[in-house]
Amino acid sequence: MTTREEKKLLLDIVDCINSIDEHLENRRILEEYLSSKTKRRAVERELEIIGEAMSKLLKINLNIKISYSRTIVDLRNKVIHAYDSVDDILIWKIIMKDLPLLLSESNNLLNEN
Repeated sequence: MTTREEKKLLLDIVDCINSIDEHLENRRILEEYLSSKTKRRAVERELEIIGEAMSKLLKINLNIKISYSRTIVDLRNKVIHAYDSVDDILIWKIIMKDLPLLLSESNNLLNEN
């Protein structure tokens, strides 16, 4: 069963993923992403929030059914604390491959109850 706080954090994650699509103007074009510092910083900020929400979720429920939950928190820490070594290609891979899975899993958890 998902608690009220878990639902709030899952909704924050879903909102951030949707915001990333808005920042990218619903276009997934690598060259546009790489050429726009504003887009890169906006996406990184959303990833920070996702990582913080995931960290809080893990404190509430260590067994939450989200793939790579610890890796999501680790990415947040890297973006915040090692900002000068963020790999834009790695972030793009996360956008393309990992966020759709996270969105699906988050929505599944929200729809369980």
